[in-house]
Amino acid sequence: MAVACFNFNPVLSPLVPAPPGRRVRAAFLRPRAASLGPVAGGAVVGRVRWQLAAAAEPQAVQEQPARTEVSGEAAAAGPSETSSKLVLVVGGTGGVGQLVVASLLSRSIKSRLLLRDPEKAESLFGKQDESVMQVYKGDTRNPNDLDPQMFEGVTHVICCTGTTAFPSKRWDGDNTPERVDWDGIRNLVSALPRTIKRLIFVSSIGVTKYNEIPWSIMNLFGVLKYKKMAEDFVRNSGIPFTIIRPGRLTDGPYTSYDLNTLLKATAGERRAVVIGKGDKLVGEVSRLVVAEACIQALDIESTEGQIYEINSVKGDGPGTDPEKWKELFSSAQST
Repeated sequence: MAVACFNFNPVLSPLVPAPPGRRVRAAFLRPRAASLGPVAGGAVVGRVRWQLAAAAEPQAVQEQPARTEVSGEAAAAGPSETSSKLVLVVGGTGGVGQLVVASLLSRSIKSRLLLRDPEKAESLFGKQDESVMQVYKGDTRNPNDLDPQMFEGVTHVICCTGTTAFPSKRWDGDNTPERVDWDGIRNLVSALPRTIKRLIFVSSIGVTKYNEIPWSIMNLFGVLKYKKMAEDFVRNSGIPFTIIRPGRLTDGPYTSYDLNTLLKATAGERRAVVIGKGDKLVGEVSRLVVAEACIQALDIESTEGQIYEINSVKGDGPGTDPEKWKELFSSAQST
């Protein structure tokens, strides 16, 4: 296990808000010609194309391009070759996923979101041009939703789907650990083309110890068992992978906020990052740190085929510096 002390304060450039008094009303879906493929700022629903249109004041629409502006510092945060990426984010409106998407947008990395409810994308991230972000409707629990055209051109995948460990309202609609963490991941990985350069899969600490106290309590309804089954399926898929096992998640989720709020989020005092291997790490981690780890792992060759546990503690951290993340990942040791 290794602890690195760097300044973790992800450079997520604040977006320019609309001037006071200019309102953007709720988005609505407008059907267009039947086909399967994204539209600018839109979503695909089955075989019918729908366009996300905002009933906005003309002035607000005119100022929309300002929402995608990125500071020079943020643009420098990622490797220069990231412009060629198309990153599929699965679970992109969840606690970690929304931070992953916000960070990709701030880096000008093209993303494609696979969501059960595409309207959430616009409420969180605003209207984005197709060249920046594409949105597809699909449910990983249903293999028939995963049309091969969804994956055309995708170079990398970050999967951060999940549900609660214990029965809750989030289980409504068959949203249980077995259906989300096992069936969903198995269906997704089976549908992915083998040309994917890297799959980043967010799992959990404790998955190898779900029969041991205290992990067996968390696993009463199978969440750790199903995540471990999903990990094994990923490992045996033949797709280059990196598995991130977070501790207990803190900071957020920011599910009731917009992109402007997401980009201003910080990890507070918990910026130091602790990475371990061998499922021996215990603790908690900021969702911001997990999101940054996922994005950094896309370009760090040494993380391919590896499984890491990750926590965050008080102190400085690696921020968005790729070299510091490389050092952090490479220094992780089983203890």
